[in-house]
Formats: sequence, C-alpha cells, structure tokens
Amino acid sequence: GHDYFRSEVNGKGYLAPIESNFKTPQPISYLTDDKGDECTAFIKRHAGRPFFLFASFNAPHTPMQAQQEDLQLYAHIEDKKRRTYAAMVHRLDENVGKIVSALDSEGIREQTIIVFLSDNGGPSDSNASINAPFNGQKGILLEGGIHVPFILNWKGVWDHRTIDFPVSALDLTPTFLALAGESSQDSLFTGINLLPNLLDAKSTIPDRSLLWRFTISGAVLRDGWKLVRLPDRLPLLYHLPSDPSEQRNVSLDHLDMTQLLLRELGQWDVRQPHPVFLEGAVWKRRQLALYDKPYRLTQPR
Repeated sequence: GHDYFRSEVNGKGYLAPIESNFKTPQPISYLTDDKGDECTAFIKRHAGRPFFLFASFNAPHTPMQAQQEDLQLYAHIEDKKRRTYAAMVHRLDENVGKIVSALDSEGIREQTIIVFLSDNGGPSDSNASINAPFNGQKGILLEGGIHVPFILNWKGVWDHRTIDFPVSALDLTPTFLALAGESSQDSLFTGINLLPNLLDAKSTIPDRSLLWRFTISGAVLRDGWKLVRLPDRLPLLYHLPSDPSEQRNVSLDHLDMTQLLLRELGQWDVRQPHPVFLEGAVWKRRQLALYDKPYRLTQPR
C-alpha cells in the first residue's frame, strides 16, 4: 500500500519514496495514473521486440483515496467509503484501458497476451469491497478470499473462450512456456499448461486438486468439493457447484469426502519445505475471527 497523492524523501510505510532503478521518478500526481503512464512508456520503449510487463497496480488497496472527478461519477453511492472504492476501481479500469490502447497504437495487440487477475478477494472489513455472491474476504480461504477475476486475452485467438474448471496463477508459467515452444513440462511446476483448453473447448478437464495454506488455515478443492481446515473446529466441507456461497457445511454428512480431502491436504502439507517467510503472529487471531463474521452475499443494485 502507498499514499496515492504524495510521498516523502525519508517517508516510511504509505509515505515511502517511490523508487526506480533507471531514472528519477516523477512526482506523484495520482499513483494509479502514474503506474499506467509508466506501463505505456515501457510498451513504447520495447514494442520492437518481445517483452514481459508485470503491471502491479496497488489500487484499490488502502488508503482509500480517489480523484475528485471520479468521486463525482459515483456521487449516487451514499456510503462514502464504498463511493471511494468504486472511484478507485474506475481509475484502475481507465489505466488498464490505457495499456490496451498502447498495444493497439503500437500495432502489437494481436501479438500480445494480456493477463488480468487479482491476488486475493477484497478486504470488505476495511475498504467497502463486496465479494458477493462469495462468502468471506481477503485473509481467509473461503471463496470471497481466493475466488478472483482471472482473464487471459489474446485478440483474435482466444476470443469468447471460457474455461469451465478452477485455474490458478500457478498455471501461467507452464502455459507461457508451452506458448514459447517448450513442449516438455518441468515436474517442479505445480501449475498446468492451459493451452490445450484455451485452443479447444472440448479438451479434457485436468484431474487435479488446488491447495492453499495461509497463516492459520489450509484448504483443498477437488471435483467441486472444497475443504477448509482451521485450528479451533472440525473441518468445513462445501460442495461449490450447489453451494457457491459456502452456506452449508456438509462435513459430517459426507465423512468419506471429508477424510479423503483432509488426508490429501495433510500429505501435501508435510511434503512442503519450511516456508522462508510467515506472517506475524498478530494476524493469527484476526484471521481466525474473520471466519465467524457475516458477509454480504448479494451485490448492490
């Protein structure tokens, strides 16, 4: 997170100075716009040869700060924080459009794959985001915390194609390698090559599980069944095709599935190396409490 309007030479946290390894950074105007400007400048500098651009926007992360002109567009939203959130996402959308327009103007849109995804669901307790119809939020492994927008766009090639199974950001590397002509897949990759499914809608759905481990919780998703493991209660089991909002814990009704997924999650756990970095202990109690909060399950009109 960073302040969207200013930084300080010796600032810390949200006021830390903007850093660059190849130029003196321009003064902040509005950080989302500045990031968009840097991205379009990068595209123009590199348009004549293959490039990789990781455009890591921080919006709509706190602090909740928006341009006045964008706030006016959402003046009909009574809740001030929700209005600011909408304005911040609007400005993010404008700058994603700026990037796409730069690809068009340089004549390389058809040669460029665009990936758009979020790192987690919205922290609805702090920025007025709404993850409906999914339950939960950032910091926990209910769908509201991990089910995010994920768009792969290759104009003229992948138009109007939908993949009807769960995918992960970990699938990007093996997919990109396959696109680059690397036919053999390194067994160290957790992700899978999505190219067959992107090119042929009738391709076989992969037989695999998705697994997560985060601070105090772990989760596994397989064949529509999702198990969440917490330190202070029996496992939670949801059947997402019939219960996408995770309202019915059926762990005791389907003990065989509960045991199967709990075993798979545990065996995966013990195969992992010890993590280099863990969140501070202060987050444990807070994240556990987030599992017991009520969450809005409908989007506003």
